[in-house]
This record gives sequence, structure tokens and C-alpha cells, in this order.
Amino acid sequence: MKNLKIAKIFYDIAKYLEIDGVAFKPYAYEKAANSLEALEKDVGEIYNKGGLKALMEISGVGKNISDHIEEYLKSGKITIYEQLKKKLPLNIDELVKIEGLGPRKVKILYQKLGIKNLKDLEKAVKKHQIAPLSGFGQKTEDNILQGIEFLKKSKGRFLLGDIMPAVKEVFEKLKNLKEVKKISLAGSLRRKKETIGDVDILVAIDESRGPAFAKASAGAVADFFVSLPGVEKIWGKGGTKASVHMTDGFDMDLRVVPEKSYGAALQYFTGSKEHNIITRKIAIDKGLKLSEYGVFRGSKAIAGSTEEEVYKSIGLPYIEPELRENEGEIQAALQQAQGNLPGLPKIIELKDIRGDLHCHSNWDGGENSIEVMAKSAMNLGYEYIGISDHTKFLRIENGLNEKQLLDQKKEIEKLNEKFKNQGLKFRVLHGCESNILNNGSIDIKDEVLAQLDYVIAGVHSSLKMEKKEMTARIEKAMKNHNVDILAHPTGRIVNQRDEYKIDFDKILKIAKETGTILEINSSSRLDLRDFYIRRAKAEGVKMIINTDSHNKDQLNLMEYGVGQARRGWAEPTDIINTLAIKELLKYFE
Repeated sequence: MKNLKIAKIFYDIAKYLEIDGVAFKPYAYEKAANSLEALEKDVGEIYNKGGLKALMEISGVGKNISDHIEEYLKSGKITIYEQLKKKLPLNIDELVKIEGLGPRKVKILYQKLGIKNLKDLEKAVKKHQIAPLSGFGQKTEDNILQGIEFLKKSKGRFLLGDIMPAVKEVFEKLKNLKEVKKISLAGSLRRKKETIGDVDILVAIDESRGPAFAKASAGAVADFFVSLPGVEKIWGKGGTKASVHMTDGFDMDLRVVPEKSYGAALQYFTGSKEHNIITRKIAIDKGLKLSEYGVFRGSKAIAGSTEEEVYKSIGLPYIEPELRENEGEIQAALQQAQGNLPGLPKIIELKDIRGDLHCHSNWDGGENSIEVMAKSAMNLGYEYIGISDHTKFLRIENGLNEKQLLDQKKEIEKLNEKFKNQGLKFRVLHGCESNILNNGSIDIKDEVLAQLDYVIAGVHSSLKMEKKEMTARIEKAMKNHNVDILAHPTGRIVNQRDEYKIDFDKILKIAKETGTILEINSSSRLDLRDFYIRRAKAEGVKMIINTDSHNKDQLNLMEYGVGQARRGWAEPTDIINTLAIKELLKYFE
């Protein structure tokens, strides 16, 4: 999918321009990159159908940006990007992934020490060449070393939300083949893991017309798969499987099976490995054999066409893919099979979500107006949306002050009146994403916070505080009677930044005492982690799944937050934005 490749180039251009001290332009490229990442349609198809005019209808894409996209689609390159790389021959994308190392510091490291990439940086750190530089110091050098180690751990893993658009494109093309009877994602992608090593796709074909026809069908599917646009290298292709490397950087594996074995193969290739070991042991204890080909009693197949019958044949109810990690789901399933409670959770689904309360508008530098965001939420079938723009401490995000928040409140009231007059049963709620300052206070006065429908508070600065200090900081904010939701509670960004140090047990205790709702952030943060979600559920602490959208297309990120919640065993009753508006607002009284 070209969207992600062009988005990455635009992000890099923004960083190069920032290094050069260029004002405003970096933000424009970042906005365009954000829109392309969230775009569900392929930008190449949009251009082919409508040319430059259609490109300029994409949020954040003006004349200049659309010309760049056109140039890439025609030549595979963008001239300004090639010029910037020649001027500053850095692996800028690699370097700025180090926490605390922004574009300007990267420039200093290049000018003073000739550092061009992560390897150079690591050498300089180990020689202690960075601390003496003006504006760095020992603490910065230590932080850079920690960042390098964190990046090494996550290397080769792709963020679920980054990889999924390209995967969906391939999936839909395969699904439309006449030879394909059934198709599913498998592996860690189907289990909605936060990061993905490679992509597994399982296809079933019809064997009823004989072995020759089945062989031809499998061959046709494999041939189509390896010839798809975006395939950079073919690792291998056989009668029932194929493996390729995509230009987006990840490997993709295809397996073709007969319909009679589809359920067993899907169960096997979905994993996890640990889950499968236990299910095979259960089968053995019952005198059965469970494999990717089916469930057998001796040489006789007794199940295999669906996952449901596979689980049933070994005495278990169906277990949702996101739960298959051998973390108690087998025991819960056995309980359920024996008629004992609680059994497996009835985990939340995307269709249960009624609204999104962490959405940014063009008031704080987001791309779309409040009305556009609201109408996009309506198109998703939501009953409400919450506008939660940044507040004044975050000047870089054009954070709103008290007066601006009250002015925004008036605009939202007018918009709600307009919707009411149009007979629309939809409501825009007014909140904010306020900042928890170092001492635990909020950067907006209480008398203004009290006039909002709800208040989100989050830590956006001084992320290296000691555990006791950071916990006390967040605790004080949670005890502010105006604060309703704790945003991205542990501060992590997947593959980029580890969580800050907090006493999560204490945070849960305070949340329970104060009624503070913990956010599951659907963006690249995917914060809370799945095991924190499970602990919050066990303590009866309510949560909310939000997208942290900065444009209308990012509202679609909700599926990743829901996937995270499902991995954390969350049920609809654990998540407050499954509620109708009246019940929801009771949590904010």
C-alpha cells in the first residue's frame, strides 16, 4: 500500500525541515502523513480516479503536497526528499526513534561527532562522547543508551495499526478470487498482538471436484499471491503455501488448505504456541489427536471444518482468538464446559462502542472542524463524540486556555442545537485533554473545568520522574474532583517509548476510590497494556476506549483499542463508552 510509504517520506521531510529550522512546513508534512496513514483507500487509486483534485480532497493535503504525491506515484521518488537526504545523509527515522533525541539534537550530533545512524550513536555513547556536548550532559547520554536498548528489543516488529491497512488490501484481493472459499488472518495478527513479526493468511479451497481441480485451485491462489503489487521478494512457493517479503518491510505467508481442514488449520496457525500445546494435551488425554489437519480418533477425522467444532470435540467451548495466550483461558473454558462460573468472558466487540471521547479538532491544531469530526462519528454509527483538545501547557499543540475553552463550549452548544433542529439524535460532548503538571496540579482552573462535560488529564512532560514522585503526581491529579479520565495512563508509545515508572497497584486503588476512568488509547500508544486492562477489570475499575484522533480518519483506529481491550478480557460492562449518553454522563457527575 503506497499510503504508508508516502507517509513515511513526509514524516522524514518534516524532520529534515525541522533540523534546518524551517517554520510551519514540518507541521504541514506531518498532517499530510497522519491523513495518509489513516486513509482506508489506496492513494494511488484515488489519484487514478480523480487526479490532483481528488488528492487535494484528502485531509491535510494541499497543492504542494498533492504534487509530491503525484510525483511519487509516477516516478517512485520525491525530489525534495532526495535533495534533503543528500544535504544531510542521516538515517533520521532511525535516530529520532530514540526517546529525547529530536531533530535538532540529531543535527548537533551529526555536526559535532559525524553520527549518521544508530550504529554510530551507540559507538559514541559507549565512548562517552555525548555527555560533554553543550545541551546534552550525562543524564541525556544515559537516556540515549536506554533508548537504544529499548529500540533493539522491538526491532523487526511492526505496530498493529501500521501494518493492518496494507494487510487488508491484500486480504480483500485474495478474498475476491473465485478459487477462495474461506479466508482468514491467522497468527499474532488475528490475536491482535500489539506488534507483528510477520503476517499469516489462511485460505480454504474446494476439494469436492477432485484432487486435480484442488491442486489447480491452490496453484492459482499461490500464483496470484506472489504476483501482487508490493511483493518485493518471493521467499518460496509450493503447492499449498507461499512466502513473500513486502515493500512495506514485513514478510507475509499464505497457506492453502481444503475446506474440511479449515477450522483445524485456523486454530493451529492462529496460536499461540503455548495455547496449542495445552489444547493438544487435552485432546491426547481424551484419546484424540489434534493437528492442523483436524481432530482424529485413530485414523478417523471427527472434526476439522470449523474452529467451533474443533474446540467442541475436545470438550471446550469456542475461545476467542485474542484470549489464546495460555493465560487462564483454558481453565476458564473448562469451568464453563463443566457449568461452573465465571467461565470465559464475553469480550467486547467493536459494535458495542457508542462513541469516542478523546478527539481533537482544529481548535488545537487538529485537522478538522468540530462539525466534521461529529459527522464522521455519525457515519460510524456513534451516538456521541467528545471533543478533548489540548490545554495551554502544551503550547506546541496549540493548547487552549480558559477563555478559549469557554468560547469552544459556546460553539459546541450551537452545534448541538443545530443537530437537534435537524432531528438528529447525536450529541457533541465538551471535554479537554488537560495536563498533569509536575506537582500534580492541572493546567486549567477548576472553575472552568467544572463547566465541561468531562475532563481528561494526562502526563505529557517530565517523563523520567522517579516512581514514587510520578505516582504521587498522578494520584494528586486523580483526586481532583473535576478529573474524570486518566489519559494513556502509563505513557508508553509502542516501539518508541517505554512506560514511565509508576506504582500501578496504587493507581488502581486511587482510581477505585475516586471513580477515575482509565483510558485504553487506540493510537500507537495502545496504552493500557492488555495485562493492565485485566488487572483493572479484576479490581472493578472502569475504562474507556478512545482513539486520540487528530483528524476524522483516525476515528477508525478504534478497532485497535477494542482489540487491546479484548486481549485484556474486557467485557462491555467494563468499558463506559458502550453506554448510552444518559448513563455515560452519570460517570462524570
